[in-house]
Amino acid sequence: MSVLYIECNMGAAGDMLMSALLELHPDPVGFVERLNALGIPGVKVDMERVQKCGITGTHIRVRVNGAEEDEHMHEHGHEHHHEHHHEHHHEHGHEHGHEHHHDHGHGHHHSSLKDIGDIVSGLELPKNVREDIAAVYRLIAEAESSVHNTDMENIHFHEVGTMDAVTDITGVCMLIDELDADSIIVSPVNTGSGTVSCAHGILPVPAPATAYILRDIPVYSGEVKGELCTPTGAALLKHFASGFGSMPSMRIQKIGYGMGSKDFGTANCVRAFLGEGASDTERICELICNLDDMTPERIGFAVSRLYDGGALEVFTTPVGMKKNRPGVMLTCLCREDKKEDILRLFFKHTTTIGVRENIMNRYVLERHEETAHTPYGDIRLKRSEGYGVSRVKPEYDDMEKIALENDIDISRIKTDI
Repeated sequence: MSVLYIECNMGAAGDMLMSALLELHPDPVGFVERLNALGIPGVKVDMERVQKCGITGTHIRVRVNGAEEDEHMHEHGHEHHHEHHHEHHHEHGHEHGHEHHHDHGHGHHHSSLKDIGDIVSGLELPKNVREDIAAVYRLIAEAESSVHNTDMENIHFHEVGTMDAVTDITGVCMLIDELDADSIIVSPVNTGSGTVSCAHGILPVPAPATAYILRDIPVYSGEVKGELCTPTGAALLKHFASGFGSMPSMRIQKIGYGMGSKDFGTANCVRAFLGEGASDTERICELICNLDDMTPERIGFAVSRLYDGGALEVFTTPVGMKKNRPGVMLTCLCREDKKEDILRLFFKHTTTIGVRENIMNRYVLERHEETAHTPYGDIRLKRSEGYGVSRVKPEYDDMEKIALENDIDISRIKTDI
């Protein structure tokens, strides 16, 4: 199973993600040529090798009609009926803060969600790539419409609607498609800290639209002052990530460094790792709570609901609790992408006010199902192999059914298999 792990210790922006993924591609020069050949209006893409803190990586430059533009604006999304000239001041991996000086009648073009769709539909891209681009833009438009309290149809992008941002999003979607990883895991995202200046005043980091997109994603605010994660970067991560967490167990084959323009004390880059995950290993969550005020019947009901919600395993352990009360420790194992659903079930069906989490690797044997033909009827067999062992176990429900129908002891059926 191929695994793509994206490390966002310095946040994420569209061009940095594209630069990191480009270093994983078997033909980066050819990819840039194909990206330029798409005919995104006025766009010319170049890649250059740069160093940050002694580390060499790739930085993508997107020029529109010969000028390098900036995708990262924070007052982005509300409806405009006039044009703007922009001066860029605040910091990220590229310098992309903004003061807006309004000059009605000419200047920077604002594109609607439909305008973006029309541009993308005219590009010669696989259908699934066009659908990915549209989905990323919908995430951004949804965030902007919520922040500015307007309909998505009224959103006019003067951050992500510019051609450089269309290029970044298109490039990332193409690269994800061509790298074709079975699983994409993303680290917790560093949002940066402090504030950022926009036309409407001073906004907190992460900016409102970015914060909206990052809901349900693990994030943190590090030491760097300024915005590290942009709406575009957040939307790309949210759309493509299979899960979020630390690096999974994998055999790394390639590492990509996507560099930003700004220099910090820490290397300003997104790192991407491509490799093979161990087929016998999977990352799971262990969710635990202690209960001392629920009846056995209610605990049994909660266990059933957790299984219905996608738990891999649920079990109880007797424990001694405060005030000398006997209690029950309820433990649930689940895959990372099921964690939020399982947590909701914990709080819905138990009296707990807190759930503990451990992230761990689970090592499993390769499993498949066979059918055994016996004198009593067919019985499903679970075959497990790996680590030098091979096991076969009859399906208990099938044996129980046959034993009841034939009025025989279940051990006799198992012996005959």
